[in-house]
Amino acid sequence: MNTHLVKYVPQFAGTRILVIGDIIVDHFIWGTVSRISPEAPVPVVNVTREEMLLGGGANVLHNIYSLGGKAVLCGIIGNDEMGGRLQQLLTDLGASSQGLVQGKRPTTVKTRVVAQGQQVVRFDREQSGIPSEQTIAAMLDFIDKNLADFDVVIISDYYKGVISQPLMSHLLQKVREVEQECGRRIPVVVDPKPDQPDRFKGATIITPNHLEAEKITGLQITSDQDLVQAAEILRTKFSCEAVLITRGEAGMSLLESGQDIVTIPTMAREVFDVTGAGDTVIATLALGLAVGASFTEAATLANVAAGIVVGKIGTATVSSAEILAELKGEQL
Repeated sequence: MNTHLVKYVPQFAGTRILVIGDIIVDHFIWGTVSRISPEAPVPVVNVTREEMLLGGGANVLHNIYSLGGKAVLCGIIGNDEMGGRLQQLLTDLGASSQGLVQGKRPTTVKTRVVAQGQQVVRFDREQSGIPSEQTIAAMLDFIDKNLADFDVVIISDYYKGVISQPLMSHLLQKVREVEQECGRRIPVVVDPKPDQPDRFKGATIITPNHLEAEKITGLQITSDQDLVQAAEILRTKFSCEAVLITRGEAGMSLLESGQDIVTIPTMAREVFDVTGAGDTVIATLALGLAVGASFTEAATLANVAAGIVVGKIGTATVSSAEILAELKGEQL
């Protein structure tokens, strides 16, 4: 049992997290299927409802709010209808839009068609690549003026171009400056994509999944020995204090500097949908670190949250009440 972790969850309410990353609108079309189209061998979906949800870095923020914390999102949206929808979703949460920068490209939208609980198709509308110098400058200006207000920084990289080397270099240097000025630590928690991993050198902790860890290290992780070797390579490569590899049904493995690797068994009872599970992990991990939990304690809290969220369909979040119930062995 992890009842000793219960004390941290109410403290989430006093935290402020800065989420920097790729912003996505998750558009879900829900329906039923009763026949195959006569035009092509595809199901005919009778649409019953649609919903727009916060995705990518915005889903990380949504998870933080669901767990009782506060967060501000820094990233790029388009000057378009979906950008307006996203701002309204933030307003509905009670979250500020002050870190959003309107770029020249459209807001990224992922549309998923779901019927009978199964995803039928997904189509994306996006324009990736490094944003203009003007757009990046606006993001950095926000970071410089506001970084001291936050307890933890999350980097949510969906490899759309926002998390560039210049942005990361500037951010990490600014974090060091603010830490010296304020006399306190500001952990930088990174959910990395394997492309251009050198961008994240100097982060506090990185949270790749099993496949991303393999791609970054060039190792096939098929044994405990491989896992330890990969984690050590990652920690050295990123010059970070800790590495948390999320491994699906095998749980999570944490390697801290100077410590043996720790494996945290999965908490999932039944897996329906892994969409957004990584967002839940990094949000909960950051909240744990913000309230003074150790890496192991914060990772265990994140593992509990992940076990809950994969039992839900869609881009779901977890509440502090659900985590407390799980920690106490209670049923909601």
